[in-house]
Amino acid sequence: MQRPASALLALLAFIGVSIASPALADFAHVQREADFRALVAGHDLTRFGIRLQVTPEGRITGRGFGMQVSGTWEWRDGYFCRTLEFGTSNEPLNCQRVLRRGDTLRFIADRGEGDTADFSLRSR
Repeated sequence: MQRPASALLALLAFIGVSIASPALADFAHVQREADFRALVAGHDLTRFGIRLQVTPEGRITGRGFGMQVSGTWEWRDGYFCRTLEFGTSNEPLNCQRVLRRGDTLRFIADRGEGDTADFSLRSR
């Protein structure tokens, strides 16, 4: 099945391959695992066409543009480190800086040096 280019681009944004890197203004760095866990508890991470759950047990589950998304995560030295599988793609471990502004979490790939993806926190 061929995926629309726009759908694939949006899903790739989550895995740290977005086109733009917005400024960090008004975002606060989430440095502690306990703070991150409190933010995602009972919430889905959403953006257009994507809805994910980050579980306390270290799992990532959800859907992105009709494809199952799964993976694992852990907190290492102040970074959200995750692997992902979606469709036939497997993304290796990538540690990401997490920032927060209100109900938005920004993930910055490659320990804060890479591309960004913003997600809204939505109550389940």
